[in-house]
Amino acid sequence: MTGIYRLLTGLLALFVFSAQATQPDDPLESVMWDYTRKIFIGNTDYRFDPNIRIEVPAFAEDPTQVPITVDARALKGNIDHIVVWADLNPIQHIFNYYPSEQASPKVSLRIKVQQSTAIRAAVLTKDGNWHIGYAQLEAAGGGCTTPSMGNADPYWQSHLGEVKARRFNTEEEGGARYKFRVIHPMDTGLVDAIPEFYLQQVELKGPNGDTVVRMELSPPVSENPVISFDLNDRRDGYQLWIRDNGGNEFSQAL
Repeated sequence: MTGIYRLLTGLLALFVFSAQATQPDDPLESVMWDYTRKIFIGNTDYRFDPNIRIEVPAFAEDPTQVPITVDARALKGNIDHIVVWADLNPIQHIFNYYPSEQASPKVSLRIKVQQSTAIRAAVLTKDGNWHIGYAQLEAAGGGCTTPSMGNADPYWQSHLGEVKARRFNTEEEGGARYKFRVIHPMDTGLVDAIPEFYLQQVELKGPNGDTVVRMELSPPVSENPVISFDLNDRRDGYQLWIRDNGGNEFSQAL
């Protein structure tokens, strides 16, 4: 029995090693890939998927306001959620995005980066598989450790949580895009004497009160966030609900 046990143990170890060895190499060759991958998707299987597009500027001159777009529409609605992070940021997680069937898996916003870095979008499909999109972002440094402008301006204190929003019709039949801006300092906690203070949760609720889009944000989202959602719906009656890490809640009819 001891010999059989050792044989089975050896075969199991060989199987585990082989499975790990077949994981695809990072096309961007980031030194942080294995570390961040284990944080955000664990040791599960994955594949790099060119169908997941991440749009970033050729060079981000302002590292506190870097526009990015994540587009996973090519997966045809078979999406559970999306996790986005920056490999070389001191706070790597940027946001999680949970689209319902009424929402297109395309989202745009602005982020802070500390230096040039790989940007990742890991998409978990409903069959349990991870698809990884990626882009290399070249940027000036210091975006995560720069104090927000709001800390030097009393305006934000009286306008905290104020929302301005617009709706546009998209090229897709029956589709609409909601773009909104929220007054909030989005402090990272990485600046001396300025604690973390940022929007944590965003929900877009439909005319019937159902949650159409849900997001979980982290401090690397830019000050006064500007976020765009694409929906497969042009009905009126949508409501935006937001909560920050201080427990403040804001809502706005769109």
